[in-house]
Amino acid sequence: MTIDRPAELARAYESARPRLIRVAYAVLGSTSDAEDVVSDGWLRLITADARDYILDVEAWATVTVARLALDLLKSARVRRERYVGPWLPEPIVETTTDPADRVTLDESVSYALMVVLETLSPAERTTWVLHDLFGLPFDEVAAIVGRSPAAVRQLAARARQHVADNAPRVQVTASEHDAAVAAFLSASAGGDLAGLLRVLDPEVLLTSDGGGQVHAARRPVLGADRVGRFILGIAGNVREGQRLEPVSVNGATGLALYDGDELSIVVSFTVRNARIVRLDFVLAPDKLPH
Repeated sequence: MTIDRPAELARAYESARPRLIRVAYAVLGSTSDAEDVVSDGWLRLITADARDYILDVEAWATVTVARLALDLLKSARVRRERYVGPWLPEPIVETTTDPADRVTLDESVSYALMVVLETLSPAERTTWVLHDLFGLPFDEVAAIVGRSPAAVRQLAARARQHVADNAPRVQVTASEHDAAVAAFLSASAGGDLAGLLRVLDPEVLLTSDGGGQVHAARRPVLGADRVGRFILGIAGNVREGQRLEPVSVNGATGLALYDGDELSIVVSFTVRNARIVRLDFVLAPDKLPH
């Protein structure tokens, strides 16, 4: 290793870091775990390069981080089976909701898609993320997953069909999404059940993740009337010192409830045909940015 090699590796790895974080987050559904595996990947890069000069740092790091993420996902699945209530992915929260400033849905993984990915097996999820989302060829994916190329093609096909069946099929523009969220916010703030029913899809689904740490609905709430009344109940309990603000959640406008300076709830919206079809409430403190 030349005297400048560590600095050269550091520059290359830092350049690849945004892509590596996205790969790890898409596999794991956790920003904190994604940061951990990317940090672990850096340590492994230093060791591996000392043994054998690595020409393409980003390609090597993508494979390594993907393997680390898959291993962590397998162990995390056991913990999630014992989780109290529904398990939702960690949201990527940005304070800006300006489409010019926020991460676009094409550049991140939408929250609705992250929820769907939770229903895949670790091998299916990793295969779909690496091949369909990040374009890795099947032979490379096979080496990461530990299956034959033919087997990962079958994994990808099953995962692709599942995503197609369960992810939002209609592309919604940012303005359409924002209009639905604005109508929701206006109706809920005004205690307007009729207004909520106009913006909620008849089969809307609301899910809350408190992780057993804070009070949250442990079962999904289904149907516009039940969800609307649930929302009005929450809105009626907002205390002095709490405030609701628009934020970007995985690239799309959502809402955040602050208690003083502390973030206590993040709400993600899935919109289709100008109506909200799904709301995801993340209340578990470990999943909220601080």
